[in-house]
Amino acid sequence: MLTVEQIQEVVQEARDAAYAAANHRHRTVYGGVDQGACGFAWVNIYKYAGQPIKGNTRVGRAMKAAGIRQDYTRAFQIWNPSGYPVQNVDVLEAGAEAAAKVFEQHGFVAYAGSRLD
Repeated sequence: MLTVEQIQEVVQEARDAAYAAANHRHRTVYGGVDQGACGFAWVNIYKYAGQPIKGNTRVGRAMKAAGIRQDYTRAFQIWNPSGYPVQNVDVLEAGAEAAAKVFEQHGFVAYAGSRLD
């Protein structure tokens, strides 16, 4: 089972990948200018090792201790995982998709989400 420290390492790896992806999209597609549609992006994390993550399981408690919150559907969620300082939804979504891939590489089922503002 994952420890709080291991989950924190995965979260940091996901945030680093998200920032790099968001930065790449911002620089190459938008020329470093915050333009385009405004919105939000996040990652929802549903399962680990094929099992649903509930708040009262070991993994769920470890994720809460690592600072990952549950949303209203009870999915674990990281809002704007890149932390990239733009409002462009495409840039933020690129970061969320990169973060979801990192979680998947570590045995989680995770999906990026976004919406326009």
